[in-house]
Amino acid sequence: MTGEAITTTGLGRVFGDRHAVRDLDLRVPTGQVMGLLGPNGAGKTTTIRMLTTLLAPTSGSARVAGLDVRRYPARARRHIGYVPQEKGVRHLLTGRESAEIEADLHHIPRRERDRRVTEVLDLLGLLPDADRLVSEYSGGLQRRLDLACGLLHRPDVLILDEPTLGLDVPSRRQVWDHVRQLRDGGGTVLLATNYLDEADALCDRVTILDRGREVVTGTPAELKRKVGADVVVVRTRQPDRLGRALAGLPWVRQVKVVDADVSVFVADAPSALPAVMAEARRHDVAVLRATYERPTLDDVFVHFTGHVAAGAQ
Repeated sequence: MTGEAITTTGLGRVFGDRHAVRDLDLRVPTGQVMGLLGPNGAGKTTTIRMLTTLLAPTSGSARVAGLDVRRYPARARRHIGYVPQEKGVRHLLTGRESAEIEADLHHIPRRERDRRVTEVLDLLGLLPDADRLVSEYSGGLQRRLDLACGLLHRPDVLILDEPTLGLDVPSRRQVWDHVRQLRDGGGTVLLATNYLDEADALCDRVTILDRGREVVTGTPAELKRKVGADVVVVRTRQPDRLGRALAGLPWVRQVKVVDADVSVFVADAPSALPAVMAEARRHDVAVLRATYERPTLDDVFVHFTGHVAAGAQ
């Protein structure tokens, strides 16, 4: 599959008099991880349910793997792997049995089924625990089993709704590693998350939703640049002298002096820091401490929505 794995045009969904999603134009290129960010109630899960054929759009259209999800839902589902927020595993079964049932739901022939179950359990590092009851699994193991079940039918597109919600940090990072492996293997992933560090670590591009509408789309780096400049912060006993020395330099956007701290706004803090230190030496300014700060996706989120993300770390 080449081109765009997911496209929506004017996609919308109304519940009574409430617009859960409005006029959404989404483009997810093949082979990328696309993040959906937004405060709770922004429309992320509603969008995902429409893309996975679980909910009919009120307006607009959506295509996954080139197939119109409204006109050809059964065909589209063959190309979609879906891991919802709710854990879908069966606690009275073993991990292997859970995967086998999932394979049967996708009508995978028995001989092929056994091979694929072993293959995906191995891919997700679950073979040592495959014959244990799922009720004995940790939250991280259960989530990896959900991922395995979503991959059994070899989908072109994997759609993940809050895949690491409630997991501890080591378990979250294990899931991240598996998502990266899928992307590096040419897979396409749509990831809805409230964890901004997760989006920053995994996503090639992100779309921020608010009140059902797309607010902004871009790479994490592009969105951070829209929010503002990097800042080099220098603490010194001679802040006014250093501030005056830096203020007229062409690569300095702005200088602010507050008490003993000189904040220098620049395009790229790591490369500017040595130059700031050189100016301090040239003007005989003793530096007590020098650090830099860069805009984060938290800053982007607050800037464009006015809210703090529910999962902000």
